[in-house]
Amino acid sequence: MKIALIGYGKMGKIIERIALERGHEIVSVIDVDNTDDFDSPAFRSADVAIEFTAPQVAVDNYRRAWAAGVPVVSGTTGWTDRLDAVKEEVAQGGYTLFWSSNFSLGVNVFMAMNKYLAKLMNRFPQYDVEMTEVHHTQKLDAPSGTAITLAEGILENLDRKTKWVKETASAPNEMAIKSIREGQVPGIHTVRYESAVDSITITHDAKSREGFALGAVVAAEFAAGKKGFLEMKDLLGF
Repeated sequence: MKIALIGYGKMGKIIERIALERGHEIVSVIDVDNTDDFDSPAFRSADVAIEFTAPQVAVDNYRRAWAAGVPVVSGTTGWTDRLDAVKEEVAQGGYTLFWSSNFSLGVNVFMAMNKYLAKLMNRFPQYDVEMTEVHHTQKLDAPSGTAITLAEGILENLDRKTKWVKETASAPNEMAIKSIREGQVPGIHTVRYESAVDSITITHDAKSREGFALGAVVAAEFAAGKKGFLEMKDLLGF
């Protein structure tokens, strides 16, 4: 498969290595200094583009790839206030976007567990819930996209919580997400249910970026030749 890379930071370089190890060809690499290459024959020859950049440029990157006839797999977060509009654009234009806040297999198992636990805890109002996420200091968005996805999974299944808030909850219907930025932490997400007598905690602790990169390449293999908005639940069958 021919793959184009949009973004060539740490993640882009790991994705490149894993894609080559899996027998794919990297036909184009676009970074901040060569964005004109969206219009190049090399980019247009790609079966799929994998995009890991920054929230302020992600949606424009998608549009430029679609204009070149190239499906997109993206792990960029921090722009999802526009997600519904982008989904509509994908549907109307007949484009392909496979987006995930986290491509790690382990994280997606964790997300499924999180939803199931919230559904169980809906019966026990004596437990309050909050979340903590820890990432490296280079991560710009807070809370993380993964934390927001986890929070949405809780809100869908826990009737007493109707919104998530940053850092501190001030009303019973709010769920706090605390964000910590330190060192080179790839990502730690913890959901904690607390009562007067005990607590229940689930945690996912990423050891490296390798799992995210492998998941993105597998998603690219899955998305090639497909249309529409795709997610990890489509790939994994959750």
